[in-house]
Amino acid sequence: MSNDPIKPDPNQKLGRISKNAAFLMLSAVVLLLLMQSLRGQENASARISYSEFIQYLDQGGVSKVTFRDRSIDGEFRRTVQIDGADFTTFESMTPGDVSDGLLSELASQNVVVDAEQPQAGWGTFLLTALPWLLFIAFWIWIFRTMQGGGNRAFQFGRSKAKMITPDTPKVTFADVAGADEAKEELTEIIEFLKDPSKFSRLGGRLPKGVLLVGPPGTGKTLLARAVAGEAGRPFFQMSGSDFVEMFVGVGASRVRDLFEQGKAHAPCIIFVDEIDAVGRHRGAGLGGGHDEREQTLNALLVEMDGFESNEGVILLAATNRPDVLDPALLRPGRFDRQVVVDAPDVKGREGILRVHAKKLPLADDVELSVIARGTPGMSGADLENICNEAALLAARRDGDKVSMSDFEQAKDKVMLGTERRSLVLTERERKLTAYHEAGHAVLGLKVPGLDPVHKVTIVPRGRALGITASLPKEDRHSYTKEWMLGQLAMLFGGRVAEELIFGVNAVTTGAGNDIERATSMARRMVTSFGMSDVIGLIAIGDNDQEVFLGREIQQRRNVSEHTQRMVDQEVKRILDEAHKMAHDVLGEHADLLESIAQALLDRETIGRLDLEALDQGAPLPPLPKLEESPEVLEPPKATPAADPDPRSFGLGGEGPLPELAPGYVVEEDPEVF
Repeated sequence: MSNDPIKPDPNQKLGRISKNAAFLMLSAVVLLLLMQSLRGQENASARISYSEFIQYLDQGGVSKVTFRDRSIDGEFRRTVQIDGADFTTFESMTPGDVSDGLLSELASQNVVVDAEQPQAGWGTFLLTALPWLLFIAFWIWIFRTMQGGGNRAFQFGRSKAKMITPDTPKVTFADVAGADEAKEELTEIIEFLKDPSKFSRLGGRLPKGVLLVGPPGTGKTLLARAVAGEAGRPFFQMSGSDFVEMFVGVGASRVRDLFEQGKAHAPCIIFVDEIDAVGRHRGAGLGGGHDEREQTLNALLVEMDGFESNEGVILLAATNRPDVLDPALLRPGRFDRQVVVDAPDVKGREGILRVHAKKLPLADDVELSVIARGTPGMSGADLENICNEAALLAARRDGDKVSMSDFEQAKDKVMLGTERRSLVLTERERKLTAYHEAGHAVLGLKVPGLDPVHKVTIVPRGRALGITASLPKEDRHSYTKEWMLGQLAMLFGGRVAEELIFGVNAVTTGAGNDIERATSMARRMVTSFGMSDVIGLIAIGDNDQEVFLGREIQQRRNVSEHTQRMVDQEVKRILDEAHKMAHDVLGEHADLLESIAQALLDRETIGRLDLEALDQGAPLPPLPKLEESPEVLEPPKATPAADPDPRSFGLGGEGPLPELAPGYVVEEDPEVF
């Protein structure tokens, strides 16, 4: 990190001077109160009753009295001892107004009579001094907050950016795996900061902005932390939401202050996480605070590439919504580079697992490469979660090391959800679920081009009563029409199996999720992918989009009612053909459907090798016998024969449909609530 001294803020010196002045004023008020109290003690008088006052008056012992409303202050003609103390003055109260008789008696005794306005008491004095005390306290609060942090008074316009100091725990590029291209791009930025002459000698300039783009959980923020650990220069980090405040103009002021701090420590890096909070398209005019957000964005645009240059200040930002950012923010000169941080491939997944497994005591049977091949499409955050769940499972069974079976169970839990053994299904529901999942499995086995089915279970997990998991043989980045049509047929496999076994009128709501995903997929085939001969190669926009992104509200409907009707007809035709394909395949392989369903009812979970054996008509290995023990409280889980080869173990959660993201595919029978 840099050892450059941070320039003192002149406002802090002014605040200290003003604070001292306010302290002196408060001390003066306290001194006046103390003097008033001491003066009252010095002029202490004897407190006597009105009767005693009349007695002293009759005896000629009073020389002077002063009336203040109903109070009487007087002087004795000689020193009087009361309760062992000598007094020359006294205080008393009259029961009413001063009578003429009392005045005559005083005159006859040659007593000097005087009258004064009532003196202000402590209550009156405090009420008089209270406004001044409040005024002094207010200024003390103002001056203290001027020296405080960014969330205090008059600090709304100051940046909330935190500067990474040398004593902060460092994250380096060695802690980041699966993003080699992104690390290469960022390494060049770091080298530029350390040795600008290496690049500037050929006329190159320092990039002003780098935007990290990628799905959630792929390591964008982790890369930024690694840049902070590797750069060796001042690094300011801030969230996009930190610019937003309830007061108008605060966001723009914070942007200016942020870049002022950056210029004071140049060359440096400023990292803004989730920049889409302030960088969305301008001009929507909807939703509260849009004018304030646009002012903040305008200030950011000017600071990045405006009339004044900010040489040596690199803005590093991250977002998973680059489609909503304003085009002016993405142009060269502002964000010169967009670094894509996508889901890792099999090599990247293995590297990520090795990084997270460093702190775990691994058993000898753990093969991280096998786990990496069985988790296609998963992000770095998902893989970290699998490692953490595996460690927790090992600790739960009081193990000393994390074994391969712990990782397999962790994959089940992360991808498919937690088993709900406590959910008791009736025999009819178990049978319905078994045939439903068997229908998916038969389509997965018999339709060419589909991903291999790796596990089928009727053990409830999450909200699903049953799950059929498919795993591609390799990472998939694009999809063929053949695959999509086969996938539609597989989605309808569960419903068709119910129709064939229980009748059309006995179908259940379990296929609701399948139908929803199939409909969305078929509509995208027609409107986005150009896979309909009737509609042709035309993209048909969908107006049901978010209106607060800035640009969608300006889109007009460019599709006629006739074309929209044709789209609906094509979607219906594709779905009907997929339903017919599923019906034909299951009708042709009714014996396989029956055998898979019976195996599910007996074993609850079957794996890839079991499915292949059933497909070939071979009997399954017998279930292992359980030792009689009172501690066995639940039925056995999947048998070892269900998935004897860990290299073929591949499970998944909610599949890529309708998003069609790379990775595993899961067909599930949703629970009905």
